[in-house]
Parts: sequence; C-alpha cells; structure tokens
Amino acid sequence: MLFDKELIESFYKDYSKRVLTVRKLLQKPLTLAEKILYAHCDELPTEPYQRGKSYAMFRPDRVAMQDATAQMALLQFMQAGKNKVAVPSTVHCDHLILAESGADQDLNQALKDNKEVYNFLSSVSKKYGIGFWKPGAGIIHQVLLENYAFPGAMMIGTDSHTVNAGGLGMVAVGVGGADAVDVMAGMPWELKFPKLVGVVLKGKLSGWASSKDVILKVAGILTVKGGTGKIVEYIGEGAESLSCTGKGTICNMGAEIGATTSLFGYDDSMARYLDATGRSIVTEFASACRDDLNPDPEVLQNPEAYYDEVIEIDLSTLEPYINGPFTPDKAWPISEFAQAVKENGYPQELEVGLIGSCTNSSYEDLTRAASLAKQAKDKHLKAKSEFTITPGSEQVRYTVERDHILEEFEHIGGLVLANACGPCIGQWKRHRKKDEPKNSIITSFNRNFAKRNDGDPNTHAFVASPEIVTAMILSGDLAFNPLKDHLINEIGETVYLDPPEGEELPSKGFDVKDLGFESVEGNPEDIVIDVDPTSDRLQLLTPFSSWDGKDMKGCRLLIKAKGKCTTDHISMAGPWLKYRGHLDNISNNMLIGAVNFFNEKTNEVLNRLSGGYEAVPTVARQYKKENLGMVVVGDENYGEGSSREHAAMEPRHLGVRAVIVKSFARIHETNLKKQGVLALTFSSPEDYNKIQEEDQFDISLEYFSESEPVSVKLIHKDGSVDDIICNHTYNALQIEWFKCGSALNYIKLQEKG
Repeated sequence: MLFDKELIESFYKDYSKRVLTVRKLLQKPLTLAEKILYAHCDELPTEPYQRGKSYAMFRPDRVAMQDATAQMALLQFMQAGKNKVAVPSTVHCDHLILAESGADQDLNQALKDNKEVYNFLSSVSKKYGIGFWKPGAGIIHQVLLENYAFPGAMMIGTDSHTVNAGGLGMVAVGVGGADAVDVMAGMPWELKFPKLVGVVLKGKLSGWASSKDVILKVAGILTVKGGTGKIVEYIGEGAESLSCTGKGTICNMGAEIGATTSLFGYDDSMARYLDATGRSIVTEFASACRDDLNPDPEVLQNPEAYYDEVIEIDLSTLEPYINGPFTPDKAWPISEFAQAVKENGYPQELEVGLIGSCTNSSYEDLTRAASLAKQAKDKHLKAKSEFTITPGSEQVRYTVERDHILEEFEHIGGLVLANACGPCIGQWKRHRKKDEPKNSIITSFNRNFAKRNDGDPNTHAFVASPEIVTAMILSGDLAFNPLKDHLINEIGETVYLDPPEGEELPSKGFDVKDLGFESVEGNPEDIVIDVDPTSDRLQLLTPFSSWDGKDMKGCRLLIKAKGKCTTDHISMAGPWLKYRGHLDNISNNMLIGAVNFFNEKTNEVLNRLSGGYEAVPTVARQYKKENLGMVVVGDENYGEGSSREHAAMEPRHLGVRAVIVKSFARIHETNLKKQGVLALTFSSPEDYNKIQEEDQFDISLEYFSESEPVSVKLIHKDGSVDDIICNHTYNALQIEWFKCGSALNYIKLQEKG
C-alpha cells in the first residue's frame, strides 16, 4: 500500500539534484552509500567526510518503532515539548505477543495481557501524528518493506533489524529510542561517517542455495563485529539476480555483523516488488533516476579503489550454510556441518525447527519451504521435530493462506504462529519434549545467542534458510544433509528430497482484508495521555540529573563482565518485555545475564557494603541508596546485538556513572552517550586485566574534551594504585549531552532557549 505520496514525490524531485551536488563535492565516482548519505546531510560539508572518523548530521525521511522500544521512546518524546512529530513516524505492535498455542489464541491472549500498553501506544500515536499498526498486523521490518521503504531514502528505527529495508535500496539504520526522539523532535541525527565494504556477488543461486546463505557466509567472514562502523554494499550481476525480499534477508542479518546498515542498488527486482505491493508510483520515480540509485559504473568496474574492503562471493558455487550455536557468525557449509555436530558434541537430535520471522517470511521464502512440505506429503514423510511457521505480515499470511501454502505446512504437523516476533526474540512458551537440559533447535531467524529464543542456556540454536530448516525437521537429525542424504518414509521406502522451488511473488497478486493500520480520527489536542501511577507496565519518566562538573571519585566496581556481553545480557528480553515502559521495574534485569569475571557466575557480584555476593540490581540499588557511584567494566564488542536503549537507561537509572570496556558495539555506545553515562575504552586493552574485584575508580574529567583521553585511577583494596588512560569518541555535541545529563535534557534546553 502507498503511504506518504507527497513525501515520495518531493524526495525524488530533489534527489538527483542533491546527488549532482555531492558529485561536485567529492570529485570522484560515487558508491551508492555515498550518494544517499550525502544527499541526506543536514548541511553539506565544505570538504568530504573522513570515513570512520568524521561525525555527520543527517535528516532521515522517517522513523519506525516497534512496541517494546516505542514505549520508552514515546515516554521520552512526551518530555520534548512538541505537539507533533517532525517527520513521518510509525509504531508497530509485534514484540509483545507470546508464542504458545497458535496464531489466533496467542493474539487474543496478547490483546488481554497488553491492553494497557497497546492503548497507551495508540493514544500517544494519535496525539502526536504517528502511524499505528495494530497487534497482528505483522513484524515491523516486513511491514516497512511492504509499505514504506523506497530506494534512495533514509530511515532510522528503534530496532537493530531496521536494516532490512536496505533490500529496497534504503539506508535504514537501527538506533536507540533517544535518537528517534531527536529526529521526531525535528533535530538532525548524528552518526560517525561509516566506512564502506563492497561485496561483489557473481553468478546466480541455484538448487538449495538461497539469499540467506549469502549473509550466513558473510557473517562467517566478517564475524559479529567485522561490520561495526561500516555500510555493506552489495554489487555485481549476482546482486541483480536476487529477489527484493531476498535482498532484505541479507540486509536484515547485516545487524549480526554489527554493520551500520547494508544496501543494494535499485534494479528490476525492486521494481517488481514495488509494483506487487501497490506502489507503482515509486517504481516510476525511482526508474527515472535509476543511475543515481546505483553505484557509478567506475565503482562497479574497480570496487577496490572505492570501498575500504572488498569481498567476492560466487553465487553459482555457494553452498547452504548453517551457523551456530550461540553466535550467528560461526558458519558451517552444510557439507561440513554433520562432522562439526559430531566433533563438537552438539546434541544431534533436533527438537524444533522454526521458520519465518522478520528475516525470512516473504512469499518466496514460504513457497520454497512449502515445496518441501508438499514433497514430504507426497513421499509419505512426516515431521520428526516440532515445527512452527511465523508469517511476517498479515498481507503475507492472508496471501499464502489463499494460495493453500499454509495447508502444506499443517499437513506435516506445522503450527502457524501469529504475525509477530515470537520465538525470535524470546517470546516463546516452549513445549519441551524431554527433561534433558542440552538440546538443539534450528531456525530461519537472525540471532542465536544463548537464551535468545527460549531462555535456556543449554539450547543450542542454529540458523539456516527456511528450506534447510524444513528439510531438517523431516529427519529430526541435526547431522542430516538434505542435499545428499536419504530418508526412510512411513512405508519403509528410501527417499530423497528434491531441491526446493518457489515463487518470487504471488502470481495472483497480494491480497488482504485488514492490513492492521489504524487511521487517526478526531482532534489530537483532545487526547489526554494518562499513566496510572500504580501501573507495573508504564511509568512516566523523571529527567536524569545533569553532571555536577566534578571528577567522579570513589566509584565502586559493580561488575567486571567476562567475554560476550550483548544487550540481551545487559537487559534481557523474553518475560522482561512487559516492563519496557517501566524503567524502574525493568531495571531489575540489569546485567543479570553478564558473566562475573571473578566467579564466572551470572547475577552474582560482590556487595562491598555487606561483604556477600548478591544479584547485580540488588547491589546497584544499595550503592545508589548510599550515593556511591558505580563503574561497569566489559570486554570486546560490549553491547552487541539489539538496539534496545534500556541497556543504557537501566545502568543510568541505578547509578552507574561510567562503562569502561575494550571496545563497544556502535549502537550501545551511542545509547550510553545519549543517557549521560560516560562511555570509555581502555587505551591499552591489557588494562582490563588490572581491574580487581574491590577496586574503586577516580575518573578525572577536568580536561574532558574531544581530543583528550581520560585519566582513571584504580585504587586497589591493598592501597596500591594503577593509573590508566581511557579513550573516548565524544564530540562537542555529545559532551554537551553529558554535561546536561542526557541528550533529551539538551533538546529541552534548546527548545527553551
């Protein structure tokens, strides 16, 4: 469906003119990312930005929020003193639906359980001119691709997988809610100008290989932090051979390598998708400036001269991949996976296969998987593992039901879940077959960190394409290779699976009775936003205090986190999602998943006041009560994963003054800055080893400025002292955020001034 027609017309009217201006500034052939980024600058610089060094201010075309993060974002926006959002914005209710019994039952239960939150989001949306997508409408990223994304545009969203829209040629970036508030309040959005990675795709996919396997292979090459601070741009003949939704899958999982975003140039597959989703006018505008929606020819001919890093992948020889467990970048070609299962002792019995999610729930994905389900029925095979299917949107669900595709899954025992995130984000009331703790599942989702899907640290979660997942559940064996291994069917015959087949787009077109979009009616000024002060789901915010201008002295170590510490470890999802609108309540999950370096346990840290070991939030609350500042110490890529700003707001709320780590994931570092927490990195990573359990920290901020590192004094229990140097990436504006106590406080001061 077409929304924002006037915005789109205005955008394309000026876009090529902007690109021409950029070309004059840079005086060289341009990548697509450069065209879109510079075209969205708040003000063009007098000299080109330095990739990976310069900060730039951008004007995104729209903001998108999912219901879990929207609560806190809108609670903050309510403090900004605005009557209406400055750019088109939407809220999508997809995160709070618990997967348990099936689509209808689960949706009805969610409507009851989350009524207070849904009413709040709906009323705030109506008051401030925000588009509202009801529960059941679909997963935010699929809905955005179907209705809002368009080539050459820029969008920010309060979910790390906002990058999915890169499949439609859009620079789409996951951010924290405070960034979204800035843009909705009419402020420019700040980002360090990204480095560029060019991925040259050659050949064409065939057989069992799919778009999913492209990003699974790239994740194995670049790892979970290899894309940090970078835009990954896919080019070459192979890129044009992929479907638009296949491109979206690749961009979606770019979040798993830490990429700022991923991007494809405008081509015929995008035009077909735009036409199929009722947006032919966008096709008309985009086709008229096709050259400016792609890298320049010189870039395509010699990518090494224009990208900071270049990777080549031959789609013609690409194998299906299975990645995991416990990290999305442990990549196994399927020809090597059975051996890996046995050598590493992964539980070989496959208990559950799950397909769909925001990553792989397109019409093409589901028809390819359904072709295997149909084979199973025809060849007398039954699922040996539990099997769930999550459509990405009501439009996709309605269409595949009309085309009898869902029936194919149900014939082999598949359970269709609601059009929502569900098990992908831990919203899954899992039905276990056994009592044994170690078990294996395989999904077509994006993330597979420990506890991510079902809260069980012993669940070995693997990621693959929907067609590989569907084939695997027919064997129930993690070591099964559908490309070459046989199965024994219900009548004792030996059978093999044929490669999957699918349709890029429905031949009869998409169809839907109710998209799930709620139109605005009545006068927004008449809407009063009430939050019950006794509610345990919603809580109005109190502004954080400003910096007192003094050094931070006598801060206690709260936790020294060991190894991987994602936003899931800092602020878990799953059952905690219900508290996303109540800062104090959700702070009871702060860092409960982080591993304490000193005892290698989770949620058990030394309380210097009592001398015993207690839960992290309990200790933090006691220190806060005694006015003792705290420091959190972390390892590499601290805060990777979701964009959730709760992982920054909770430490700030409970009194953490600084986070010092070996390195940060991009979004989390920005979120800490936005909330007034001092984000520092060890100048010498080995200084991490100097931190002792009963340390106190004196942090000198006398010369806190863009160019100066920060001196930190470690005062050990025995009275000895280590002086270390910490780096930071604060620019002048971000230092003002810190001084004001938060970016939101700064915005309010500007509004008054």
